[in-house]
Amino acid sequence: MTQAVGRARAHTNIALIKYWGKRDKDLFLPMNSSLSLTLDAFYTDTKVVFDDNLTEDRFSLNGKLQSEKEISKISRFLDLFREYKDESRFARVESLNFVPTAAGLASSASAFAALALATATALELELSPEELSTFARRGSGSSTRSLFGGFVEWDKGTCSADSMARPVDDASWDIGMIILAVNTGQKKIASRVGMEHTVATSSFYQAWVDTAAEDLENIKKAIALRDFETLGKITEHNGMKMHATTLSANPPFTYFSAKSLEAQEAVRTIREELGISAYMTMDAGPNVKVLCRQSDMERLVRALQDYLPAEKIIPSLPGKDAFVLTEEEWQASLATFTGEPR
Repeated sequence: MTQAVGRARAHTNIALIKYWGKRDKDLFLPMNSSLSLTLDAFYTDTKVVFDDNLTEDRFSLNGKLQSEKEISKISRFLDLFREYKDESRFARVESLNFVPTAAGLASSASAFAALALATATALELELSPEELSTFARRGSGSSTRSLFGGFVEWDKGTCSADSMARPVDDASWDIGMIILAVNTGQKKIASRVGMEHTVATSSFYQAWVDTAAEDLENIKKAIALRDFETLGKITEHNGMKMHATTLSANPPFTYFSAKSLEAQEAVRTIREELGISAYMTMDAGPNVKVLCRQSDMERLVRALQDYLPAEKIIPSLPGKDAFVLTEEEWQASLATFTGEPR
C-alpha cells in the first residue's frame, strides 16, 4: 500500500472560560483549565494523504500551497503522529477553512482538530477522543476542545498525557451564540505573541489565573443546573478579565477596536432596554460573541441590526463532535468552497 488517507471535519469553539497563557510553551500546557462552546457555523475540512511517492510534506489551505514556514509547522505536528506510529511516509495535507483566518474566530482550533482526526484516521490509530485531544493540543491549545461538541472542558492536567479535553454537556437546552463579526481581517497581534507578553509583564495576570479556576467551577455548576443567567454572567465577566490582563501588560495592548466597543455597548443596551438575556465575550481578536438563548436568537438578531449591518451578524447553534468525512463529502466541500464561511 502506497497511500493512507484520512478526512475529517471539526468545528470552531468559543471559550467561555478563557485559555490565556502557557506554563509550557513546547507542550502547550495551559496555566489554567478552560471551558468552551462548540459552534456549528464555522468549521474546517481536512484531507491527509500519506504517500510513499512524496519526498516532502505538502500543505495547501483553501486551494493555495502554503509557505515553507507554514509547511514546517504542519510537518512538526505530523511528526507527533509519525513518531507514535513509527511512520516514515511524508504527507499531503489539504484544508478548507470555513472560518475567517486569524480574526479571533478560532480558526486554528478547528484546523488542528480536523488535522488531528484526519491524521489519526489515515494511520488507523486507536485513540480515544480524549487521547487524540492531547495530540491536537500540540498544534493549537484551543483545538483540544474542538474535538467535542457542546460545552467542553480542557483540563490543564499535570503533564502532557493528562492535559486533555472532555465533554461536559451537549448544550441542547436552548443555547445559542451570535457572532458580531466587526472585523474579519487578520489581527495585528497573534494570540501566541499576545499571550506570552501578557504572562511575562501583566501585574494582573496571577489574579486572572487564580479567579479563572473559581469561574470554571461555578460555570460547570450553572451548566449542570441549566442556569442560563449565571452561565452568561460568568462568561461575560471572565472574558473581560482576560482582556484586562492585556491592558495591564507592559507595554499595554488590546484586541478591542472601536467597532468592538460599539458592539459591546449594543449588547448592553439591548439587554437592559429590551430585557433579552444576552452576554458577551471576546477572544484574542476584535469580534464580539454573544451567548444567548436559542429561543431569543431571532429577536436578538433583529435588535442588533439597529446597530450593525445584517451581514456582520452570524447566528450559530451548538456544534457537534469532530467526525470523519467520506470521500464524497470531501468532494462536496471542494465543490461548494468559496473562501468564505457559510
